[in-house]
Order: sequence, then C-alpha cells, then structure tokens
Amino acid sequence: MIRKLTNIDRDKIMDIWLESTVRAHNFISREYWENNYKVVKDVYMPIADTFVYEEDGEIRGFISIINNEFIGALFVDVKFQGMGIGSKLIDYSIEKYKKLTLAVYKENQKSVEFYNRKGFKIIEEGLNEDSGYTEYIMGNKI
Repeated sequence: MIRKLTNIDRDKIMDIWLESTVRAHNFISREYWENNYKVVKDVYMPIADTFVYEEDGEIRGFISIINNEFIGALFVDVKFQGMGIGSKLIDYSIEKYKKLTLAVYKENQKSVEFYNRKGFKIIEEGLNEDSGYTEYIMGNKI
C-alpha cells in the first residue's frame, strides 16, 4: 500500500535513506552522507510531499516530491530492493504529478537505467557542487 508519510514514519524513512544512499552511492564516502543526514531530515523532508510503500505493517520504501515536480528522493529498504517497490512508487507519483524531473549521479548507473526504463531521459549533465560528482537531470516529459 502507498500512503502519505506521517510524523511517526520519519525516523524509519531516514534509516532507509541513509542505508540505501550509502549503498547506491558507494563512490562517495559514508561520512559525506552522515554529515548530510540532519539537512535532509530537517530541511528537505519537511518541504516535500512524501509517500511510503508499506507492506505487512512495515515501511519498505518512500518517494519525496518537491514543488509538485521534482523527485527529491526515491529509496527502497536494502532488504526489499529488486521487488518492484521503486517502480510502484514512481508509477504512483507519475500518475499523481504527471511531469517530473530528478537528479541522479552519473556513476549510479543502476538508477540511471531504472529511470530510463520508467520513461525518463537525460535533460542535462552537470557537477553537483556539494559532492563534486557529475549528475544528470532527467525528466519524464521532455
């Protein structure tokens, strides 16, 4: 089931965010992500519309949409990756918001390929100033 995030879900999704982020971005140090944890939790999460995928009473993934158009986060618990949860979350968001964009690191080829399969195309390429790594901006309606 996909539902809106509640306050009691916040710690769980942040756990998912940290572990999934470290795994997906192993080219960036864990310390970098740990240093960004508080900013993500206290700055970005409050301004996003976040939806969780829950099964058997357990949150298994989430997607956060900023300004009704930008996917700020799409993460699935590492124990449940490869089970179609990310696809369900993105399909739900496309149905709800229609036109979406996102940023993904070039080195994260698994995610780039996933977004391509979901109909997203690269719009531009640039340097992420915080991390120093190249990222793609992708969109589903270009």
